[in-house]
Amino acid sequence: MKTTWRPVESTATRAVVAEFLGTLILIFVAVGTAVLAGEFIGTFGIALTFGFTLLVLAYAIGPISGSHVNPAITLGMLLAKRISPRTALEYWVAQILGAIVGAALLYLLAKQVPGLRTDGAFGTNGFADRSAVHLGLGGAFLTEIVLTFFVVWVVLAMTHKVAVTGFDGLAIGLSFAAVHLVGIPLTGMSVNPARSLGPALFAGGQALSQVWVFLVAPMVGGAVAALVHPLTHPPMEPTTVADEQAAA
Repeated sequence: MKTTWRPVESTATRAVVAEFLGTLILIFVAVGTAVLAGEFIGTFGIALTFGFTLLVLAYAIGPISGSHVNPAITLGMLLAKRISPRTALEYWVAQILGAIVGAALLYLLAKQVPGLRTDGAFGTNGFADRSAVHLGLGGAFLTEIVLTFFVVWVVLAMTHKVAVTGFDGLAIGLSFAAVHLVGIPLTGMSVNPARSLGPALFAGGQALSQVWVFLVAPMVGGAVAALVHPLTHPPMEPTTVADEQAAA
């Protein structure tokens, strides 16, 4: 007897779990590349890893949750009326918890590597002495706002009804790779508050004292992207798969 597998209808719970797992994977794989392999593959390799990871996640969990894995993207979607406040809150909690668990797993793995230090750096973001080019606070704040604006605007554009369907994951992944190529020498590149918070909790020191910049600036960039997006794309109906799941 032949068994036919049919996809099970997604639920709001699955969407939240997907955001948790997706953010965990992003931290462990992409930030893990910077921590464990940065000296071997350099800035270009790290940037590609972030882009490839987000590309894979876009196709793996995009149909389930939208593959935000980033509080700034979730804020952009909320302000664009693509998701409800309840969905946004659930996603934010899942993303932060996923980032912390992903960073904890990465920390445990890094501790197994002889001579590898986990304090101070650990794939975190920073400015002044913690920037490769000694970028100041103002420059770091501006960098994170502008580059987050770019990626959130791309996400909003590629998930819009007028976008070319089937290629959204590719464009989103490439946009993240591009901003990391620009931003890694400047701030270590965040554009994602959850990505910054998780590793900073384990790095401690200045990484933790400076993390507020990388929590606030990306959210500002995401909000600006949501405000600008209607100027380039026609309005969409404020209904989404995630919200239909929540109402079910």
